[in-house]
Amino acid sequence: MLIEKNVPLRGYNSFGIHARAHTLVRIRSEADLLALRADATLQPQPKFVLGGGSNIVITGDVKPVVLKVEVPGKRLVLETDKAWIVEAGAGENWHDFVAWTLDQGYWGLENLALIPGTVGGTPVQNIGAYGVELQDRFEALDAVDLHTGDSFTLNAAQCAFGYRDSVFKHQGGMGLEGRALITRVRFHLPKAWKPVLGYLDLEKKMAATGVAAPTARQIFDWICEIRRAKLPDPQVLGNAGSFFKNPTVSAEQCADIIAREPRVVYYQLANGTVKLAAGWLIDACGWKGKSVGNAAVFEKQALVLVNRGGAEHPATGGEVMTLAKAIQTSVYERFGIRLEPEPVVV
Repeated sequence: MLIEKNVPLRGYNSFGIHARAHTLVRIRSEADLLALRADATLQPQPKFVLGGGSNIVITGDVKPVVLKVEVPGKRLVLETDKAWIVEAGAGENWHDFVAWTLDQGYWGLENLALIPGTVGGTPVQNIGAYGVELQDRFEALDAVDLHTGDSFTLNAAQCAFGYRDSVFKHQGGMGLEGRALITRVRFHLPKAWKPVLGYLDLEKKMAATGVAAPTARQIFDWICEIRRAKLPDPQVLGNAGSFFKNPTVSAEQCADIIAREPRVVYYQLANGTVKLAAGWLIDACGWKGKSVGNAAVFEKQALVLVNRGGAEHPATGGEVMTLAKAIQTSVYERFGIRLEPEPVVV
């Protein structure tokens, strides 16, 4: 178990915010977690689990013990007539893992290409993009209870997946927020593969290339191109990806908004509710390109907040959250919709 003190966290959060961890412990195996529990000084202290840092906003130095998850490994666990079951350590880079599955000939994760972060963070957020959510490909995960030290396994139902939601984002009752550290995740990739193409950007790619039946590799390449054209590279311009969830409203609420704003972008859901495009709502309120200090709304995509100050004068977590709250107020006053942030505020 590697323990470090007074660790700069700028390189461990995709916003590039300056902050320090009072204590950081690198978790590379279950043995490290056992050693952590046996440490009389560290065991009773509050803990904060850190993966790729792509979905957090740090607002100050982190006093809880930071558990930096770095569990490695990628492997085929099981092959049946119908599916491949593949596993990755929680510390593996998510995009690299998606690319690895395709290299092995295992299809199904291509729509989730280029999403930043680590494998261990994907079930927490139930990541999703271009018509596919993690829960659609999920088999099970292994985790350790930080309170008891016990190892356990959860299936999809036990993870209680929802839109950008899971049992790991809730406290109390069956909630596991702040209690569980995910060590490995397994995915169920059906051999009877069907492309998921029901998004305008992908339809445009099919029309432009003349490819009506793309392979999984072609979809992977297209989505990488689409995301790179729309979203800033965190290595160049600090950000946490989509900052707000797309709000879901009733059909009646949507009809009321359409009556006032006919150009609103929305998607009908199978249960009769309607998902509104948060980026469109923000853009309609005039926020694209606006800033608070060195935190700004990205000019190409209003759903993304960015760090305009770079390494020399980075945005603070306070500036990011002040901007986010101003956007929330503006959207609520105009549309009556309360936007919910995706990142965890630390």
